Order: sequence, then structure tokens, then C-alpha cells
Amino acid sequence: MIKIFYDHQKFSTQKYGGISRYFASLIGDIKHQDEFEYILGVLYSDNQYIKNEPLRFQNSIAQKLMKFRDGQYKYLLNSKYCEYLLKNNKFDIFHPTYYDPYFLGKLKRKLVTTVHDMTYERLPEYFWSGDQLTLQKRISMENADKIIAISETTKNDILSLTDIKEERIEVIYHGIDLDTPSIYQEIKGLPDQYLLFVGDRSGYKNFYLFMNAYKIISQKDPDIKVIITGGGGLGTGEIEFLKRLQLDSLVTHINASDSELNYLYNKALLFVYPSLYEGFGLPILEAFKARCPILLSDISCFREVADDSAAFFDPHSLVDLSNMLEKLIYNKQSRMDLVTKGEEKLLKYSLTESMQRTLNLYKELL
Repeated sequence: MIKIFYDHQKFSTQKYGGISRYFASLIGDIKHQDEFEYILGVLYSDNQYIKNEPLRFQNSIAQKLMKFRDGQYKYLLNSKYCEYLLKNNKFDIFHPTYYDPYFLGKLKRKLVTTVHDMTYERLPEYFWSGDQLTLQKRISMENADKIIAISETTKNDILSLTDIKEERIEVIYHGIDLDTPSIYQEIKGLPDQYLLFVGDRSGYKNFYLFMNAYKIISQKDPDIKVIITGGGGLGTGEIEFLKRLQLDSLVTHINASDSELNYLYNKALLFVYPSLYEGFGLPILEAFKARCPILLSDISCFREVADDSAAFFDPHSLVDLSNMLEKLIYNKQSRMDLVTKGEEKLLKYSLTESMQRTLNLYKELL
């Protein structure tokens, strides 16, 4: 029996999110395997993907106590538990959920690290210079026995930006559950026509270019609105920016669950993903499955993942983005063609295959 130890990091910091969902999917797959079992280094978590895990501090008494504790306390609690499990050494492979190399000097087993993107390394101008992430990621990669890159783009960036040898890297694409039908939870009061923006809006996500392009559209057709979901509520600076563009009454933020997100994709005129850089772009698969047409920034990762199943625009051109928005908004057939191609492309990204390739990597490592 091969035992995999997954630590707490992203389960301590995400309630929802692509990285914690990725690791929760691995855990879920291992539950159906005869050759594998897992340890989860989490005593308490608000993460929704592991809400059914038998965590030690998830009982009613502990939950009442934790209600009055802040995130830092919960993170520290889980950190101490992971250090205990490392010292106990009753596992075969350690696969941390993020890059904090706290395990150095403690780990006596094989180490697998998943690199989700090289955004900080590619676009350092968008990040605080004191951020420890790039340092932690480099140390994690240098100490890993095997590195999983989630796209060829990410692998190529690792090779070009670090001294990591190619033989230590394996590309395993993200996947999505193709067997289970999506759940759609209706959201009341949505506009009849809207463009959808999903996720974080900071810096390299190119949200402000999108809003400036949408301003052009709204002047011609104010009945077309924008729905934003994820990334936390609108901040003061974002609200003021929208007021200056006179878009504050046309743009709405919604905190959506996964089933509500599916509904938002399904009812949208278009999902717009304008990032300057991504490592994969899991929302692309979500939109494909929900039969939502997609407009993507023309970057190498998005070309790799979506190919001809999405429309593309120059991520540095306001004119190109506004022109592509207008072209797709008023051409229903073009949108339907993208939906059809997206459903076909989705078959390439089976979650079952992604998980199986990861388990095979564990076996080969031992």
C-alpha cells in the first residue's frame, strides 16, 4: 500500500479555489484505489471540498471553539499537525498543497511538487517585491524528486526560468469530471444578457482592460451587463474605477457556489478571460462543460488548452478586445460554434485520466 501525505496549506487558506479542488480530487480518487491510501494534514478547515473529511477538529464542540479563532491561528494549528506527521514518518510520498518549504530538514520520504504557474517569475512587476512565493517555489522545486507541471507552457517556463532538469518534470493537465452531470443552481434576478468575468481581478488578470472595452460596448448597448464572480467582493479602488467609467450600475459582483457558477456560465452571452498569463486556466474547462462560449487573451497557455475552441484577442489592445466583444455579442452562430467545439475539446481533459497519471507518477517514483 502506497501512502500519500497531503499537507494543509491550501486547505487552510481557501474556502473554494482551483488548487484546493485539485488536491481534493486526488484524495477523492485515492479513496477508490486498492494500491493507495492518504494522510491529510488538516485538523480544521473551512474548505468546502473537504467538508466531509473526518477531520479531528470538525466536531460540533471544536467548531464552536474555532468560530472565535482567526485564520492565522487555524493555519498555525494545521502547520503544527503537519510537522508532527512529518516527524512520525508513516507515509511514502509527501505532496504539499503549496510551496512553503517548512518540511526541509524534516522530510525523509519522496517529495512531489505541483507547479500551477510561473506567473510571479514571468511578471514580477505585478507583485510585491517582499513576497516569499518565488523563493519558496524555487526551493520546493529544487528539493522535489518529481515536479508536476500542469501544462507544456508551465513546463517550458520552469525550464527557461530555473536550472531544473527536464527529466524531473512531468506534464499532467488539469481535468474535469466528464461523467457526473453538472448541477445548476438558479440565481434569481440575473440580467437577460451579460458578459461573465470569473476570479481574481488584480494586476495581470487584465480586468481593467476588459472594463474599458466593456465601456465601449455599454455606450452602444446598455442592456448588456457584466457579472463578476469570485476573487472576493469589489474593493474600494475597483468601485471608484467603475464609478469613473459610469459602469457601477451595469456591473455586479456575485459570490457564487460551484453550482451557481455553472448556472452563471450557462446563461452568459460570453465568458471573458483576459489574463496576461496563466499556467492552465481551469475556468476554460468549466465554461466548456457549461456550454458557454469563451473569449480568451491570446497567450500561449490559452492557445495550448483551448486551441480553436475559443475566440482570442490581443491582451494589450483595447481596440481588439472591444471589436471581438462586439463581433461575438451580435453573432449568435459564432457563439454556438464555439460551444460545439468546446464540448468536443473538453473530452481531452478527463479528470479520471489526470488523476490516474498522477497516481502512476507516485508509483514510478517508488
